[in-house]
Amino acid sequence: MEHEDEKERRGIQSIEVGGQILVALSDHASALSLKQLAEAAQMTPAKAHPYLVSYSKLGLVAQDPVSGRYGLGPLALRMGLASLRQLNPVRLGMAAALALEQRVHHTVALSVWGNAGPTVIHLEESSHPIHMNLRAGTVMSLTTATGLVFGAFMPAKMVERFVEESMHPDAFPHIVGERRDWKAMQPALQEVRERGLARAVGQPIPGVSAFAAPVFDHNGHISLVVTLVGPTGGFDPDWDCANARALRETAADISRQLGFSG
Repeated sequence: MEHEDEKERRGIQSIEVGGQILVALSDHASALSLKQLAEAAQMTPAKAHPYLVSYSKLGLVAQDPVSGRYGLGPLALRMGLASLRQLNPVRLGMAAALALEQRVHHTVALSVWGNAGPTVIHLEESSHPIHMNLRAGTVMSLTTATGLVFGAFMPAKMVERFVEESMHPDAFPHIVGERRDWKAMQPALQEVRERGLARAVGQPIPGVSAFAAPVFDHNGHISLVVTLVGPTGGFDPDWDCANARALRETAADISRQLGFSG
């Protein structure tokens, strides 16, 4: 007798097979011929064609009347937009932060751009103590790993204006990290863009090191920053260490779930 759990997991095979066509169309930036689409979906053109007829009737697929090529249809677009509206980057980030902390055993912080600059909104603390007062609501300077990522990927004019305002001695008195003028920051910001990652080793916060990575939304705009934080003595700073790779993978996965394809 078949186990009840197995019955619940059983799907409809023809839908799963036909779904490969939709996956193939989603993975290509331009419309495909029947032959190209069948190859991408790993099936014969004769097998793919009936699925395309049904998907076209539903609006999941549209065929160009001139070239005969296939692309995603209006219903697929509506479904994609509905999915994006339902996504919550912070909720996705919180789940990913927990998994990342359990994987690397370092504190993980999620930050967004707030009125006072890069602001921590969630923290997954590890058993490795860090000697800084880091909590939800902490504002980081642009010289921290978190701040460098925002500085590298946010609109330059917006960041430059923020830097100019934050240089005033009475501006943002509780900010964590040192202040630096916009011009002096450019080499560091360029390195972040090239590596897709920011690093801080014992500076600007003594005894604390970090890696930070950007999360992008479906428009390619930075949505939040994921930061790994740990005591310098027990934190591997190598750009290609296990911690850095895990962080890159986590940020990329959240971005993918938000619809980013860059």
